[in-house]
Amino acid sequence: MFAGLCFLNRGNMCCGIVGRELMLRVGPEQYDHCLSLPDAREMDFTGKAMKGMVYVSEEGVANDRDLEQWITYALKFMETLPAK
Repeated sequence: MFAGLCFLNRGNMCCGIVGRELMLRVGPEQYDHCLSLPDAREMDFTGKAMKGMVYVSEEGVANDRDLEQWITYALKFMETLPAK
């Protein structure tokens, strides 16, 4: 779909790697908060912002603790979706 590596959670797209950035599906409720964090930006893969999806730079996931926090945001949103 976007020429990257993607991970699913219960059949739903959760997170992945696009180029050198982490891509996360954080959902609409966490979207603004996640964008306010350092090293995050809106996902604009199609040329338009994809609300609920963010990119995180390499620097934002340079250590395990930061990576775990970002994955937690995505998994929190995954809990709101039905399994496919």
